[in-house]
Amino acid sequence: MRNRTLILGIGNILLGDEGVGVHVIDAIRDREIPFGTTLLDGGTGSFNLLEPMQTADRVILIDATIDDDEPGCIKKIFPRYSTDYPKTLTAHDIGLKDLIDAFYLSGRSLPEVVLFAITIPVFHELTTELSNPIAGVVPTIVEMVIEEASRPLPVARAAVGLSM
Repeated sequence: MRNRTLILGIGNILLGDEGVGVHVIDAIRDREIPFGTTLLDGGTGSFNLLEPMQTADRVILIDATIDDDEPGCIKKIFPRYSTDYPKTLTAHDIGLKDLIDAFYLSGRSLPEVVLFAITIPVFHELTTELSNPIAGVVPTIVEMVIEEASRPLPVARAAVGLSM
């Protein structure tokens, strides 16, 4: 039985905190991850991510959100459709929601999807650096994501995609 987990960081690193998902992927690369886990820098998202998402048993997304919470607030969400995702103003918002809808409309067996949404401040300048509040929570996000990837899948989910 396979347990294929895809950890997918989304974001534009040229827009500072908006690239937090990619920064988390980079931080996880230095850590031991569970067997069967793949790390992917998804950049600003595109339909190229559809295939890796469809072949996983679990997809763990890490992305920035702009909302009313304090910068650095981490939300763990189990979304089913794009409307279940937090409303954001990030640069790739429309593309990611289109990708998620295409993913669910494909008619294939659906993996478990977990989203770690990190509240960021509205960005004002181009930079590849994270602000202090966001950089300060990256280690916490890394631990949360690795813990989630280590969690066993429910039996029905673990059986997805067993054809050899």
